[in-house]
Amino acid sequence: MGFKEDISFGTKESKRLQPPSDYKVILLNDDYTTKDFVVDVLKKIFHKEEAEAVRIMETVHRSGSGVAGIYAYDIARTRAKLTMQLATKEGFPLQCKIEKVP
Repeated sequence: MGFKEDISFGTKESKRLQPPSDYKVILLNDDYTTKDFVVDVLKKIFHKEEAEAVRIMETVHRSGSGVAGIYAYDIARTRAKLTMQLATKEGFPLQCKIEKVP
């Protein structure tokens, strides 16, 4: 007794799966959040090494914003949310946003 598989190929063009879009998590500068707190967030939430965390924090401080990381949408959203929750808990107004990578 054999296995018979009936496969039909339609004339429709098959859809190609697209890889998921990437999203940037962007930290926004403010006049109250300490540099040390931003570095801690980058190390704890975004898993950055000390030197990279300091470099990103300095970019945020000088330019008004800086990319903390690039992730799939759900991960980016979660890390942004965790960042703002921790900032609120510690009394800082640190904000971040996510943007789709073009």
